[in-house]
Amino acid sequence: MLELTRRRHPERSDTWHVYYGDIQVGTIAVQSGLPTHARQWRWDCGFYPLSHRGRSRSGYAATFEQARAGFEAAWKDYLPRCTEAHFDEYRRERAWTAWKYAMHVAGLPLPTQSTSGWARCFCGATIDIAVTDRHVHDAHMDSQHA
Repeated sequence: MLELTRRRHPERSDTWHVYYGDIQVGTIAVQSGLPTHARQWRWDCGFYPLSHRGRSRSGYAATFEQARAGFEAAWKDYLPRCTEAHFDEYRRERAWTAWKYAMHVAGLPLPTQSTSGWARCFCGATIDIAVTDRHVHDAHMDSQHA
């Protein structure tokens, strides 16, 4: 089983992203806008393949250590309900989204945006509507989480 790792958010020193392998499964951060007497640290546990709607958990704590402990307890309950298919579903969606934005940045239409149903991928491959998902998976998925 993989271990959880934490990485600081590059733009907020009071925010940590929690990863299980290559997948962000949560956040621990100071919650802005709360009264000073309130518990300031918030944790969120879960990731978002469509099949996991409504399963995420969150909570508040007075200290980072308490927030981390709350997250880890929630993760121990959450992880047994995850299958490798859930992680793969998330990776596929992540690759698809990254591909779609890369096409936009390159100024290229998606096959669904052309009248012929054909397009050229930013990698140079010619694709049509029927093979787009397979192309993204085969040619671009591994590069998104390697």
